[in-house]
Amino acid sequence: MPFIFVENTVKSFLLEFQAFFSLCVKAVVRLFRRPTYYREFTTQFDKMGVGSLFIICLTGLFTGMVMALQALIQLKPFAATSYVGGMVAVTMVKELGPVLSALMVAGRVGSAITAELGTMVVTEQVDAMRVEGTDIVKRLVATRLKALLVAMPMLAVVTDAVSLLGGFIIAVGYDINLLMYWKSLSQFMVFQDLIEGVVKPFVFGFLIAMIGCYVGLNTSGGAEGVGAAAKRAVVLSSVMVLVCDFFMTKIFIVFR
Repeated sequence: MPFIFVENTVKSFLLEFQAFFSLCVKAVVRLFRRPTYYREFTTQFDKMGVGSLFIICLTGLFTGMVMALQALIQLKPFAATSYVGGMVAVTMVKELGPVLSALMVAGRVGSAITAELGTMVVTEQVDAMRVEGTDIVKRLVATRLKALLVAMPMLAVVTDAVSLLGGFIIAVGYDINLLMYWKSLSQFMVFQDLIEGVVKPFVFGFLIAMIGCYVGLNTSGGAEGVGAAAKRAVVLSSVMVLVCDFFMTKIFIVFR
C-alpha cells in the first residue's frame, strides 16, 4: 500500500507538472502572435503594476529603514557608519528588493489572477469563450503574463529606490550626509548586481503569472473551490519565488 500511494503521488505530480509546462510553452508562444489584445493588456498592467505601487513603496521604505538601522548599529563600534548606504543597496538590490516585491505581488496579484480565472471557470464563462472560438490561452493567460513580465521588474526597481530613500532617512540621524551615502553605493556594488536585480523579478513575474493562471484555469468546486485555489496559488508562488531565488543566486555567484 505505501508503495502504491507513493507511485500515485509521483504520477500525479508529473502529470500536473507536464500540464503546467505545456501551458507555459503555449503562453510564451502566444506572446508574439496576433491578436495582441492591447486593451486587455493595459487593463491588467494597471491592476498589477500601478495598483501594487502603494504596497511596494510601503514595503521598500520600511525594509530600507530597518536595514539601515541594523547596519548602523553593527558598524558604529568600528567607526564605519559611512558605509551604511552600500550595505543597504547591495542587500536590497540583489536579494530583498526582488524577493520582497515578488512576495507582495504574489499575495496581491497572484491570488487575484487565480480568483478571477477560477470564477470564470466555475461560472462557465471560459466554456462560453471556447464555444465562440476564442483562444483562451491567448486572451486570458498571455495578456496577464505579458503585463506581469513588464510590471514586475519596474516594481522591483521602485522597491530598491524607495528602500535607499528609507535607509538615507535613518542615516541622516547618524550625521551621514547625502554625498557620503551616495559614494558608499559604488564601493559595495558592481554592474552585475544591477543585472541580477532586474533578471530575478522578471523570472519571479513569470512564475507568479503562470502559477496563478494555471491554478485558476483548473479550479473546480464552486465558490469554495475558488477560495482554495487562490490560497494554493499564493502558497505555490511564494515557495517557488524563494526556491528560484536560491538557485539563481547560486548561478550568479558562479559567473561572477
